[in-house]
Amino acid sequence: MPTFSRNLMNTKMLAMLVLGFSSGLPLALTGSTLQAWFTKSGVNLMAIGMLSLLGLPYILKFLWAPLMDQFHFPGGRHRGWILFTQFGLFLMLFILANMNPNQHATLIGLLAITIAFLSASQDVAIDAYRTDMLEPQERGIGVAYYTFAYRMAMLVSGGLAWVLADTFGWRMTYQTMAVLLLFAMVMTYRAPAAPVVTLPRQSLWCTISQAFYYLLSQEKIALLLLFVALYKFGDALSAALLSNFLLHELGFSLTEIGLAYKIISIVATIMGAFVGGVILTRMSLYTALLWFGLAQAFAILTLVALAMLGKNFIFMFITLFVDSFCSGMGTTAFLAFLMSLCDKRYTATHFAFLSAIASLGRVFLGPAAALLVEQVGWVQFYLWSFFLSFPGLLVLMLLKTRVNDYATAVE
Repeated sequence: MPTFSRNLMNTKMLAMLVLGFSSGLPLALTGSTLQAWFTKSGVNLMAIGMLSLLGLPYILKFLWAPLMDQFHFPGGRHRGWILFTQFGLFLMLFILANMNPNQHATLIGLLAITIAFLSASQDVAIDAYRTDMLEPQERGIGVAYYTFAYRMAMLVSGGLAWVLADTFGWRMTYQTMAVLLLFAMVMTYRAPAAPVVTLPRQSLWCTISQAFYYLLSQEKIALLLLFVALYKFGDALSAALLSNFLLHELGFSLTEIGLAYKIISIVATIMGAFVGGVILTRMSLYTALLWFGLAQAFAILTLVALAMLGKNFIFMFITLFVDSFCSGMGTTAFLAFLMSLCDKRYTATHFAFLSAIASLGRVFLGPAAALLVEQVGWVQFYLWSFFLSFPGLLVLMLLKTRVNDYATAVE
């Protein structure tokens, strides 16, 4: 019990809260909130549509991740990069706050892509720092704290920011968000230093080639990468068109969806992450991945039932809570597994590459999901999502020994 209490609250966990908030804050500021600013300013629809391209740095971030293993800023190996990107985000957001979309749309677009690039780079550095910092028994709780703060930051920048903009204007809103990142930077500076890992003096190309050599030469790496790609596949497929399903197919109002989908889902995801983190302190990583994966899969059946039942607010509430809760548990175990695969000499490169593979389904499943719905309807679509949750679990069973070996190893 004392060990559990120490894992539940210490300086490492406080750092996870700060970094989770810092990671989640910029996302909506170049996404939904920026779209709202453009819309309220009367910018044309084509320009607003182009804002979706701001998500590209989050997909491609593994391409420059080796830089963060090779080169260091003052403040610690990866913590120095976090401080650098946080200051850059503060500066760019403060400049952006003083722009007018009607007069500076192109310049705002350039600033926004810079912010997205810095935000994606911050994520790489934070993922690496988290992997360096947390011991195997701390990973589940650490991910839970990170997830909680990340979701809270998304509410601040994606919900509270709209209220602030309506009351005080967009300039004050973006300046406030910039100041929050400056505060996060100060707290990051006070965060504990990660264990020192020194790479030999070598070229960037050597760092890149060695990082991928050590990752791809691991035993059963093909199965491991297949598992990384498939574990959240069914979960991602079922979520690909969820807003459209609730709004157009079932006919719920924006207010009903806002209350249940946006708020209840976030609360349930946070709760699931914490429950998963606590269970991970008492259960092997393989067992957690298996049971949480099964929970993710069977939670999709509530969407099947909702599609059959039709518009029912209470059942929609229950469905979204169960689905998000189980997804939160699965994500906690999955991120702990990704951390276990990383060699601490190359944590930035390894985690960025593995997370890019894991995100392929989430990023590219939209068109396939739409086609499937058109062909078979919503009930069959969610049944397919349920069945496609199991290939990843079958691969997991083939990797039982390797998963437990990685989970208990201290690199």
